[in-house]
Amino acid sequence: MTQWADLDALRPAVAADVQVVTSDGKSIAAHSFVLGTASPVLERMIERARRGWNAECTIRVLGVSSDAVFAFLQLLYASRVTPEDEEVVTAHGPQLLALSHAYRIGWLKRAAEASVTARLTPEHAVDMLKLARLCDAPRLYLRCARLAAKDFAAVERSEGWRFTRRHDAALELEILQLLEDADQRRERWARERASREAYRQLGEAMDSLEHIFSDDGCSCADADADTDAPPCRGLRLLMRHYATCGARKAAPGGGCTRCKRMVQLFRLHASVCDRAAPHDDGDRPCRVPLCSHFKGKMRAEKADKTWRLLVKKVTRARAMSRLAAGREREVVPEVVAASWARYSSSGGAARLR
Repeated sequence: MTQWADLDALRPAVAADVQVVTSDGKSIAAHSFVLGTASPVLERMIERARRGWNAECTIRVLGVSSDAVFAFLQLLYASRVTPEDEEVVTAHGPQLLALSHAYRIGWLKRAAEASVTARLTPEHAVDMLKLARLCDAPRLYLRCARLAAKDFAAVERSEGWRFTRRHDAALELEILQLLEDADQRRERWARERASREAYRQLGEAMDSLEHIFSDDGCSCADADADTDAPPCRGLRLLMRHYATCGARKAAPGGGCTRCKRMVQLFRLHASVCDRAAPHDDGDRPCRVPLCSHFKGKMRAEKADKTWRLLVKKVTRARAMSRLAAGREREVVPEVVAASWARYSSSGGAARLR
């Protein structure tokens, strides 16, 4: 199709009856039934502009370039965005987004928003953020906010940011608030990851205590010292210090920091242990030192809320670790593995995250 040729060539059976006038005064002939079918806003504009039955009318599409208006009408005639039209949408993405929002054309708005979002750069992040606010484009808005938080140094060098600081204090405050929210979100995620890692390590320590005092005993001490230390090796050294610590023997109930840490581990084990004491009747007696002592204290004295929360989270971390280890050992059926691979390649797993 030749640029600026009348769109009458697409509908040879019916003559064009609408003249679309652009901002620079150029006129494009079009068909009212095509425009009215595509957009309820254009349909009302044509009804107001028409003076008689089958009379030719003129409507104005302002605010964008003439090339963008022609591309807009071309897509309305096609009723969809074909692969051949991707270049047109890319060239006039922001203008098509504004036009499709103003004239309520949902399928074109989604295509334009996706095109602008995919090609967004830090130099245009502020301008596109403002456009996303005006055009109610949440996907583009979120992408602009993430890009500004990720590379704010490049955004600061853009002309859009300098203009915003001089003339739009509300938008500047909104962007700074988005950056602050992003920083707080990253800090919260870092704290949560650190907490999960701490609970996981405590769960491993509980498993190591049971392994050290199991019936089969612990063979980690025979491992090569040059290799990575097993989890129970550090606990064995800590218990050896606890047994020979002079400060603990000199002040019963006190001791150094390492001794107090070992006592807290024994207490935590007693809180998560579901085995019976060695002298009680049971199929799986617990051989960890001080387990029955702390269990008796827990029956006599109720633990505080913070300790109960710690026990709950450590128990959950142990369960999740065992579940993950069990899944790693399981043989995944080939059909399930192929299905998950297709789902991951299509972007479904990323949306779940």
